[in-house]
Amino acid sequence: MATGETGFADVTFDLISVQYHSLKAGHDYGQYVRDAENAGLDDVASFFREVMQQDSDRGARCHEFLKQLSGTEQAGPAAT
Repeated sequence: MATGETGFADVTFDLISVQYHSLKAGHDYGQYVRDAENAGLDDVASFFREVMQQDSDRGARCHEFLKQLSGTEQAGPAAT
């Protein structure tokens, strides 16, 4: 959400939130892969693996940004 919607501007919190949701979704997608495989839908299972990898990459990118921001003024109140 934009700052105007929440009244809270904090880039670190935003990155942590995106990272959490990406990694949580990636965990859930593992079940979706198994469901598709059990149904014999290899193309759907492959799609879910792609989505899972995209979320994993997104979570890793957030982690890198968090490392860069750590200890800086731009980190916002969640990191101070």
